[in-house]
Amino acid sequence: MSIFDFAAGSDLASETGAMCSRKACRAQASWELLWNNPKIHSPERRKSWLACPEHREWLEDYLQTRGLWKETRALDQGGADSMEQDI
Repeated sequence: MSIFDFAAGSDLASETGAMCSRKACRAQASWELLWNNPKIHSPERRKSWLACPEHREWLEDYLQTRGLWKETRALDQGGADSMEQDI
């Protein structure tokens, strides 16, 4: 954590776990949204975004509208460090 994190208003709790992928959201994530872009990814590849309860619906809608969404599942907090966030 740096001094810039304090200026941005982040809290220590969000630093210790998985954060929501929604731009500027620092909330703890509790959902994993799996997706892929069929134009550039193989069919079995899954990328993931993380979502807090407040932004889950918004992120799902964003992916579904573009035909990218595959699945939403509860986030396993134990594996949060190994997931990619590609927003």
